[in-house]
Amino acid sequence: MILLFTLIAIALAFDFMNGRNDAANSIATIVSTRVLSPRAAVAWAAFFNFIAFLVFGVGVAGTIGKGIISPDVITDHVILGALVGAISWQVITGYLGLPSSSSHALIGGLVGAGVTQGGPGAIVWSGLGKTMGAIVLSPLTGMAIALLLVVLVSWAFIRVAPSRADSIFRKVQFISASAYALGHGGNDAQKTMGIITALLYAHGELSGDFHVPFWVIISCNGAMAMGTLLGGWRIIRTMGSGITRLSPMQGVCAETAGSITLFMATGLGIPVSTTQTITGAIVGVGAARRASAVRWNVAREIVIAWIVTMPAAALMGAVVSKISDFIW
Repeated sequence: MILLFTLIAIALAFDFMNGRNDAANSIATIVSTRVLSPRAAVAWAAFFNFIAFLVFGVGVAGTIGKGIISPDVITDHVILGALVGAISWQVITGYLGLPSSSSHALIGGLVGAGVTQGGPGAIVWSGLGKTMGAIVLSPLTGMAIALLLVVLVSWAFIRVAPSRADSIFRKVQFISASAYALGHGGNDAQKTMGIITALLYAHGELSGDFHVPFWVIISCNGAMAMGTLLGGWRIIRTMGSGITRLSPMQGVCAETAGSITLFMATGLGIPVSTTQTITGAIVGVGAARRASAVRWNVAREIVIAWIVTMPAAALMGAVVSKISDFIW
């Protein structure tokens, strides 16, 4: 029982770090446009991270808990490997200021540890396949929607004085930032819910079918909100202005595009990277202005971090899982 509590605590620590590292996803644009100060913005985002469970179901938690690795293979060794692998990668990329995907670090760690314990047959290929597809589609979807929104909004406000338009979008951005923070909490917090629920299932602590207990839902959303509240300031700087400079109108378009993408993915029960989603949207609004407005060297570094994340976390997860075999 002590081991179970310890692993749950580690899972919540991962969730906290997820919120901390991904704080930039929710507030990068509203900080970049100077609508809110960084500290006010993280408090705003943390609130909507927490209440996300009131809006979304637990489809993403189900995918993580039983749709990536077969529940029959889930053991303490697998969960430990997945969590330590993901946390280690978060620490490395957080130190470097790179907005890598906490989601895909967790999935990579889970796959690496699961294969180490149960072989390739442990993988649920249908669930892993749709998640891998989302790696490509989520940033492209965010980019495409953001481009379309910028064009439509620019056309609609063509006769409005710039100062008047700026004032309007500074107010609207409170809504778009709230929606994105809500989508962020709805998708990302569920990933840790899935891990904890899988752990409870493996220990025989769940009665009936695989389901997410309410205390798990509250704990995960709370841990993520607390992480967001403390923020990841180096990553915020990269996301807020390192890729492109944003106006309030562009911030609204980026956040709205990201929100639409996250709401669709969460509704389908697909775990996606909130980092990739908002980065694609930010690139989209920057490119709508002109291609040179995007700092492509920064975007390239982020893409490289995305590519490396899953295999790196999988390797770490496999190593930790194997080492744990010799400890107990």
